Amino acid sequence: MKLAILSCSPQCYSTRRLKEAALARGHEVNILNTLRFAIDLESATPELHYRGKQLSHYDAVLPRIGASITFFGTAVVRQFEQMEVFCTNPATGISNSRDKLRSLQILSRHQIGIPKTTFVRDRRDVLEAISRVGGAPVIIKLLEGTQGVGVILADTDKIAEAIIETLQSTRQNVLIQKFIAESKGRDVRAFVVGNRVVAAMRRVAQGQEFRSNVHRGGRTEVVELDERYQRTAVAAAQIMGLNVAGVDMLESKDGPQVMEVNSSPGLEGIETCTQLDIAGEVIDYIASQVDFPVLDIQQRLTVSKGYGVSELHIPEGSKYIGVTIADSGLLEKDINVLTLYRENKVVPNPKASRELHAHDRLLCFGKMESMRSLVPNRKKQGKTTLPLETAPAASDAAERADLLRQFMPNEEL
Repeated sequence: MKLAILSCSPQCYSTRRLKEAALARGHEVNILNTLRFAIDLESATPELHYRGKQLSHYDAVLPRIGASITFFGTAVVRQFEQMEVFCTNPATGISNSRDKLRSLQILSRHQIGIPKTTFVRDRRDVLEAISRVGGAPVIIKLLEGTQGVGVILADTDKIAEAIIETLQSTRQNVLIQKFIAESKGRDVRAFVVGNRVVAAMRRVAQGQEFRSNVHRGGRTEVVELDERYQRTAVAAAQIMGLNVAGVDMLESKDGPQVMEVNSSPGLEGIETCTQLDIAGEVIDYIASQVDFPVLDIQQRLTVSKGYGVSELHIPEGSKYIGVTIADSGLLEKDINVLTLYRENKVVPNPKASRELHAHDRLLCFGKMESMRSLVPNRKKQGKTTLPLETAPAASDAAERADLLRQFMPNEEL
């Protein structure tokens, strides 16, 4: 395998370890400065130039895109995707993870625990917003802060209001987040590769510091995550569209609460803490994917005229309750069920013999005209219809992750 590591810091620990792991496994690997690419666009021939010369062929790309170059970095990754080179993390997933508001918006539609969060712009709405998340103390976060920078704990409503007004006066966008008291000064970092957690550590703040980031002097300790935390970490990474991610979670009385999903997680802290070869896990995963890469489903759907992806919802009283997928008539309408959602369970490629229940959601691919015909007229909507919640054809990483689950083995409820 010929691998390109995109990094502006070839001497940093993570980049060096990834290169060492690739070389140790007999792969050819080069570290390429993300900012030295030129993106050439021409009909049917997307190309990249590096340091003024046309880039040679690579089997895979491992992006290590810093927050300060997200726009250009994701453009480079996107170009590799157009050239059908396997990218460990796609451009959409990287972009999603960099925006704290967008990432929480994406996670919020799924059965994933997140701290109660609000976002306001008008100063007149600040106090009411603080009240909605449970009142002070609250956490105030800059949307694009990293390594704990721009994260403030406000002890009273008035202090929180003053901080938010000050930040907004400097044109900063901030989130107001519920303070999880039982997790003060500590969190869990789960390192996800593919569909599993390969390592985890707990970070504990020192002294009066409430931020547990290692860069702020936090202490680390190995932690064995139970199944609930592992499942949450993997699901959060997949929903964000990331194959390699660091998922930061708070340990609340209600279970795991996802704070952030990092698309370029550092290796030094977690490898030092766990003494595991995490870089090797990443390289092995990439090698396993090169011969069977994830497809860009959105682009392939758009060339199938009249076809797309939508989600069917079965309400109480529907005539489809108790009917199997085979007998539902969906296949005759040229509608294929890719994934079935039942409460917090996900069933990829559900069997045709599976019976449908009230409140099931079916992610379907098929003829859009047929799926639209199942949408009741709003004025005549009855209980025996099969409402349709339309969604753009894999328009974001969350939908793409849902679609790709069709390649996973069937799961029984």
